[in-house]
Amino acid sequence: MTGRTIVRGRWVIPGAAASDKIISDGAVVVEGDRIVEIGAIELYNHIPTGRSFHRYINPERSVPLDAIRVHGLEESFLKDKPLFAHVADEFIEFVGDAILIAHNAAFDVAFVNAELARIGRAGLGDERIVDTLMLARRKHPGSALSLDALMMRYQIDASRRTLHGALLDAELLSEVYIELIGGRQAALGLGIEEEAPTIAVAHTVTIMAERIVPRTFALSEADLAAHRAVIERLGAKAIWREYGVAA
Repeated sequence: MTGRTIVRGRWVIPGAAASDKIISDGAVVVEGDRIVEIGAIELYNHIPTGRSFHRYINPERSVPLDAIRVHGLEESFLKDKPLFAHVADEFIEFVGDAILIAHNAAFDVAFVNAELARIGRAGLGDERIVDTLMLARRKHPGSALSLDALMMRYQIDASRRTLHGALLDAELLSEVYIELIGGRQAALGLGIEEEAPTIAVAHTVTIMAERIVPRTFALSEADLAAHRAVIERLGAKAIWREYGVAA
């Protein structure tokens, strides 16, 4: 994909309540989950243009200490920042009809769409999302695939990344994305169309709610039978027997 490209970011703070869950592509968003930072950079034919979008956002709630340790954004800093509703139009205009590129995109998109839903706006469609985590799994199966691990693999300088910040992470993610699609040579091909697609590469900062009810997974009878067979092979002292899983 060539043409105008935007690299976007967001961060999430865990909420306090576990009601009104929104489930999107495996990501569970709780009512108290809020975005505190959103950032984006624009590329054209995989080259940064210098255009960017970056806003800190008042989450309208307290910020847990665990979240502060990750992104360094304290409640005292965020309390006078605009609400998401007040920056949504700017963000939507900046992104336009771009393809959005994110690392572990289902997580990012679920939280952005939850914020958009709160203000009655349409969410981002799956058809415009490219997930660098999925690209990395296909290119490097069995390897560590976090953003940090991919930066190390591609020798991308991460010395500025002492804390997670949306705009910086978006910039770093854009470099990882370019490597995943074949490096900067991908931008030098012949026959680039004049009306090439727009791409947005995204990341966000969020506060996430405490999960009061543990997530459960349904197992088929075949899964249970296979597990019991493994326990039998482990012998009578297998620790799994203490949990009744071999019954």
